[in-house]
Amino acid sequence: MEASSPSGSSFDDRDPHREHLLARRQELTDGLERSPYDLILYLDRAVVYSNLAYPDLAAGDAYRALLLIDEVSDESFEYHEQALEALNEHAVASFPDVLQHGELADGGTNMADGDSPDGRAEPVKQLAYLASIRCYQILSISLLLCGCLKSALNFCDRGLGIVPDNKELRDIKGYIERVARQKLRKSDDEPLDLLSLPDRGVVRREIYPWNTHEPDRFSDASLSLLNKRLATAAPKCAVRVSHLPVLLDGATNTDNYNNIPTCSQLGLFATQDIEPGESVLSEYTLLTANNRHKESTCDACSGELPPLQDNSGAMSCPDCCDTVFCSEFCFDQAQAKYHPGVCDRDVDAVAKDPDAKESDESLYVLLLARVLALSAHQDIHPLEVEEIKYIWGDFVPTRSNDIDLSVNAGPPPDWTLPFSFKYSIEMPLHLLEKMDIDIYATLDRYDTWVLNTAYAKFRGTASARKSTRDGRPDVAAVHPFWCLANHDCDPNVTWEWGGRMVLWARETRVVGHGRGGIKAGEEILNHYCDVDLPVQQRREWASGSLGGWCMCQRCRQEAGTPKDKRDDVEMADWVKKADGVDSADGQMDGAH
Repeated sequence: MEASSPSGSSFDDRDPHREHLLARRQELTDGLERSPYDLILYLDRAVVYSNLAYPDLAAGDAYRALLLIDEVSDESFEYHEQALEALNEHAVASFPDVLQHGELADGGTNMADGDSPDGRAEPVKQLAYLASIRCYQILSISLLLCGCLKSALNFCDRGLGIVPDNKELRDIKGYIERVARQKLRKSDDEPLDLLSLPDRGVVRREIYPWNTHEPDRFSDASLSLLNKRLATAAPKCAVRVSHLPVLLDGATNTDNYNNIPTCSQLGLFATQDIEPGESVLSEYTLLTANNRHKESTCDACSGELPPLQDNSGAMSCPDCCDTVFCSEFCFDQAQAKYHPGVCDRDVDAVAKDPDAKESDESLYVLLLARVLALSAHQDIHPLEVEEIKYIWGDFVPTRSNDIDLSVNAGPPPDWTLPFSFKYSIEMPLHLLEKMDIDIYATLDRYDTWVLNTAYAKFRGTASARKSTRDGRPDVAAVHPFWCLANHDCDPNVTWEWGGRMVLWARETRVVGHGRGGIKAGEEILNHYCDVDLPVQQRREWASGSLGGWCMCQRCRQEAGTPKDKRDDVEMADWVKKADGVDSADGQMDGAH
């Protein structure tokens, strides 16, 4: 699904303070390229990200620094020597500015004391000790600002376990508890159930100012490449620029306006007449995920495996027999593009068989895992992987995400990218380590902002299939050309997914129930939600999934109809379609 928000993103280049911070961020990033195991550089960059109002990126850097402190402390760890050498450079130089932060070790017991004959800590161990406290401070406040309260409290308590009277950590814990009480509607004298604290938040959804991988999707070169790839999957279609209504933040009085704001996005258009019931697109993708352990689905396309019998066509990987493909074609595609990067590395066990409430998030992280595997095996940057490169991630301009720090500032902006410590930071790094990828030496490819950008492209574009056993989403995929067919609540196509994503021209239209089919030159209009829902529910879905209030012609017309009349029409449609059009399939964010 193409976003209906303006493309592009740029910092306000008239703000010298931001320009300075961006320059400092680049300087530290270049330093990490030269010295990838330097935890002090990570902490320095975390502070810069905090000042730029990217608390999620600050948390990502602080967590990497914390992992490097473990590397310094344990001689058996893989990167011990490199992390120790990098920290030693700071021990013999001037004391790092990032550790000159208030009463950093106030009230704590220095566990490194006594390591030297005179009872004083070795300088490198003292630095590691103080850096660990700074990590906990940055992690706890950053995750709080992201809305991940449980993880924020966890890191805050870990820090207080080292320095129980540290004022900053105690203050942060007070902030976390105050926000938790507000969110859970608990009074000050009611006990807080720490297990029930919210741990999913939202962060900035944008093309980061330093992101050089987002293509000019409207250029002649991009359109030519996309149409060359599309020719086999949809011979009667072409990728062209489409003008879509801008998604709004909520209900307004613009539904009855004849002219509404629009923006340019890519879309699919018919180049020839397409008859009702005719196939419009048949698309194969390797960007798939299945969160059921040892489920009977193809590892490559996530289609159902054929019955296990002689001559069934199914093939197992010779090096990891639990990985099965539905056909020789899928086996060959997997071996050529991603599977050697994860073969026999126990990656399949990650995020499988999740709790019901984690089903959707597990699918997203498994889609990310597939992108990481495609990237690693093909030796390309994750944002250059062809399955996601040209997808628009519902980005908004950077300045729209920025926080106004002036005295008379209004409310902060509404950030829209779902985020959690577990699925956005911890688990992706765990996946990379299982793939035998050095998460420090490959920072340029697997930085937190890269992972965020990939996630932004999944949200609103991934399709999901629900299990017939318990109704949970258990299989998901991203089909990059299907994504280009823009959403409309009066679609001219419907779709089904089973190994390949197939778009069909509708036999009849939703509005008016007229004859279907698509004329040459018309745009292919897809749907991701149940189009039989009332307009208010469709718009609530769009707000959560697509990032704004749907402003298609049908929604505007129905919202402008008096409520009593609209209720009669909607009830009649529900009665007519009591059997339901929607199958167990659905767009992921709409499948909650």
